[in-house]
Amino acid sequence: MTEAGDRSPSGGLLVVGEVVTDIVARHASALVHGTDTAARISTLPGGAGANAACWAARSGCRDVTLLARAGAGSVSWHRESLERAGVRPLLAVDAETPTATVIALVDRAAERTFLTDSGAVLRLRPDDFSPSMLDGIAHLHISGYLLFGATSRATALLAAGAARQRNIPVSVDPASAGFLAELGVDRFLEFTEGTDLLLPNADEARMLTGLPEPDDAAAKLSRQFPQVVVTLGDRGALLAAEGAVTGHVAAVPVRDPVDSTGAGDAFTGGFLAARLAGADDASAAAAGCRAGAEAVATVGGRPPA
Repeated sequence: MTEAGDRSPSGGLLVVGEVVTDIVARHASALVHGTDTAARISTLPGGAGANAACWAARSGCRDVTLLARAGAGSVSWHRESLERAGVRPLLAVDAETPTATVIALVDRAAERTFLTDSGAVLRLRPDDFSPSMLDGIAHLHISGYLLFGATSRATALLAAGAARQRNIPVSVDPASAGFLAELGVDRFLEFTEGTDLLLPNADEARMLTGLPEPDDAAAKLSRQFPQVVVTLGDRGALLAAEGAVTGHVAAVPVRDPVDSTGAGDAFTGGFLAARLAGADDASAAAAGCRAGAEAVATVGGRPPA
């Protein structure tokens, strides 16, 4: 079991999520089947939960902790990269399964397609979590990727239940429209019952509601979740509560986007950091949009060094 360590008296952010080794391949021309396509390839630390934690630290949150599981072969690299980003790593070491790996194919428009090997992510175990990790925590954020496997789901639900017992708000990022479709909408909504804040992108919001328009989807979701924030990429973000859209925050223009990997994670980190600092919802969403704009101008899902 990992240990919580000392906490800041001001209250912090705990992210229960994942670390991933990202192989980012940026290709200017279309992929050609059966032969070579020129690309610029980078190996970088990533993972939705880890990315969000790093962007929260980048956005001013001085007490950010990540609970995740990594393979023994790369755990030191991931731990060091999180520490450099200002995140306290609580990484359970998996001696049997390597760290998750994602191949991100990024085209000329900076749009990405993922090939995912979940590795140790879905093996995050209930005994990797301790209620003491919530000491001094003001907000718990859960990466939705954990809900796609039985073992990691049990851990995520355990952490969420422990947070609710302490009246600590809980947010969830649905994480992947593709994996969400495999899990099933009804099961996802069952697992996230009681969540205070849902942070889907537009595709995830459509899938969760069956409604084509993000405004309608956000409003419907906010009848089940007290607060919903739907990210719209270069169109900003929608805020919804009590069955209605309550605000639309514009995106920050980006002249030369290079990689959209992690842009939603950056929004989440920026939003949560601003909320923990006392910002209202619209101001927090604006902070999230600023982080997202910085992310798409950077290769990979983490803040630039």
